[in-house]
Amino acid sequence: MQTEARVRVVEGGGSSHKLVARHHQTPSQHHRSQIGALSQLIAGGVAGAVSKTCTAPLARLTILFQVQGMHSDVSTLKKASIWREASRIVSEEGFRAFWKGNLVTIVHRLPYSSISFYSFERYKNFLQLMLGAEGHETNFGSDVFVRLAGGGLAGITAASATYPLDLVRTRLSAQRNVNYYRGIWHALRTISKEEGVFGLYKGLGACLLGVGPNLAISFSVYDTVRSYWQLQRPDDSTVMVSLACGSLSGIASSTG
Repeated sequence: MQTEARVRVVEGGGSSHKLVARHHQTPSQHHRSQIGALSQLIAGGVAGAVSKTCTAPLARLTILFQVQGMHSDVSTLKKASIWREASRIVSEEGFRAFWKGNLVTIVHRLPYSSISFYSFERYKNFLQLMLGAEGHETNFGSDVFVRLAGGGLAGITAASATYPLDLVRTRLSAQRNVNYYRGIWHALRTISKEEGVFGLYKGLGACLLGVGPNLAISFSVYDTVRSYWQLQRPDDSTVMVSLACGSLSGIASSTG
């Protein structure tokens, strides 16, 4: 818990004495910090939803190219191009079809972000406690290990909890002329009925192999850079620091 230091200088006899009194953070300050964290989480979720909506057409084109062999013959595949596929979507499915599956992407985003951030802090505290490092000075290697392990476990937890929504997003986006699934709930019910409950987790293993290392690197870079930045420049804007650290961690996890 954060502490605050108050310094009082008493002058007398040509000397100065500093009396330092420390006290714990008040409940109101703790409540405000929780509200600040919640607002950042909501802001991040909204920002993610907006960015996903703006890039939804490219995301759908990517998925359609990935599954194109399931719908086309060899001669059609040789002529495949972004412009040709985009034109086909507009002519056969309508302009709004570029955003197929985008609603479930937005629905998936907030719980995924919430679970990953919350579980990262919990895993990090647990690992520090296990290593006996909580509240004590730790070396750089221990810090990196805790952040990497905590980030990886947080990614696995968040991906496992929200994977059915990710599966539904992919299947809705992969639909072309025939809409086998009419929406999120219809897709969830249909998959559960026809393929069983475990059908909602098809491909989870491959997903975790990518998500675990990705979030391990992302959270490790974010937490390390943010801690160092706040230590060196404590007066900088929290929003600016979070934005810069988030950008660096995203670049690191994408290229790692």
